[in-house]
Amino acid sequence: MDLTTKNILVTGADGFIGSHLVEKLLAGGAKVKALSYYNSFNNWGWLEQIPAHPNLTVVSGDIRDPHFCKEITKNTDVIFHLAALIAIPYSYVAPDSYVDTNVRGTLNICQAAKENGVKRVIHTSTSEVYGTAQYVPIDEKHPLQPQSPYSASKIGADAMAMSFYLSFELPVIIARPFNTYGPRQSARAIIPTIISQIASGKKEIEVGDITPTRDFNYVEDTCDGFIALACCDEAIGKTVNISSNFEISVQDTFELIKKGMNSDVRFVQDPARIRPKNSEVFRLWGDNTLIKNLTGFKPAHSMEKGLKKTIDWFLDPENLKHYKTTIYNV
Repeated sequence: MDLTTKNILVTGADGFIGSHLVEKLLAGGAKVKALSYYNSFNNWGWLEQIPAHPNLTVVSGDIRDPHFCKEITKNTDVIFHLAALIAIPYSYVAPDSYVDTNVRGTLNICQAAKENGVKRVIHTSTSEVYGTAQYVPIDEKHPLQPQSPYSASKIGADAMAMSFYLSFELPVIIARPFNTYGPRQSARAIIPTIISQIASGKKEIEVGDITPTRDFNYVEDTCDGFIALACCDEAIGKTVNISSNFEISVQDTFELIKKGMNSDVRFVQDPARIRPKNSEVFRLWGDNTLIKNLTGFKPAHSMEKGLKKTIDWFLDPENLKHYKTTIYNV
């Protein structure tokens, strides 16, 4: 499928990955309708940083409303469904809202896509559904483990999306990205937490558990993975990891960032940032064989290259001012 000739809807376009995906699609010549979560300030989140473009239409709304979903999916060829509640700590506080947004919201998008004859739906999963690795690298056959209300809601959302493929032949692809990082990421995530605190001049960096490992992927690579899957007919009906096939501990990531920022800071553990005992995912390392075989995709950024781009972005005072570095972002 050639996306340059298609009308594309991106849900969650106002978020971290979604805004980068919109930029990639526009650069490739696609016509994009970008969904921003409605608020009375008419603020479009990170879409505010994207210049006006003749092929970009921004709409505000909420995927929890099925009638709204039916309306915005009319005359749409491809949907990249990224809208979700994603903060793991907040899912301990308000799990019901995660079911409403992630499970029911996905149902609304799939039902609307079915009724409006959408040609392809790329649904966004997360590596959190795997929980702590039972074996590595983690391939798509790895058992699913709901170690947080967030991951449980995403397991439910993935199942809902796949059910529409199996029950109604809706052309669904489940893209399962591992830990994405880069400019615009929320400070609830570990890499922007560290970088933003160092950039603001703090000498003691507050973090949670530094022992877990993660498979980090620069945001441009994640977006390239999404697009590669959307263009691949053979990916329909499949769940596919987007990962680097590499793991690094949070502590070693901290040291890389310190080196990249020429800093002598030290970390201190903040108890508020520690997950409940059985909820922490201690090891993630994704097998990317399937996406390579299907699309030829492979990441273009090493950890060092991606971190440099991310650090450079945060060091711009205009970007750093968006972050509240003195508080813990749940």
